[in-house]
Amino acid sequence: MAPAAASGGSTLPSGFSVFVTFPDLLFIFEFIFGGLVWILIASSLVPIALIQGWVMFVSVFCFVATTSLMVMYIIGTHGGETSWITLDAAYHCVAALFYLSASVLEALATIMMYEGYTYKQYHENISAVVFAYVATLLYVVHAVFSLIRWKSS
Repeated sequence: MAPAAASGGSTLPSGFSVFVTFPDLLFIFEFIFGGLVWILIASSLVPIALIQGWVMFVSVFCFVATTSLMVMYIIGTHGGETSWITLDAAYHCVAALFYLSASVLEALATIMMYEGYTYKQYHENISAVVFAYVATLLYVVHAVFSLIRWKSS
């Protein structure tokens, strides 16, 4: 029973308890780092449009979906149903995979732009890669604990 207790029990929190239960506390950090990735990709030069288009899609999709889930949990839309626990686990697994692919592709694009770009442009993309990997880690941790909560529900 220890893993279920570590994940905040087998139910989703509602109200402002979203901000004090683990793994739902990670919503805040996913929101922040996902937003930073979005901002950095939107403001950077695009050496490979297809790659950075995918990174932009992932960052916007996950930012909007994370914000929507967090707001729905705060207002109590889920009503304690177990289908929301399944949705939470599925979303965080998909988001973790999306961000992993986006992080790897953004790192590749950054490596390819080393020559021919200014120091500022190159470091802007390096920052996007670092924040994308941090967001990936956050989503992976959230997915693991959401799966533990799903299994115990």
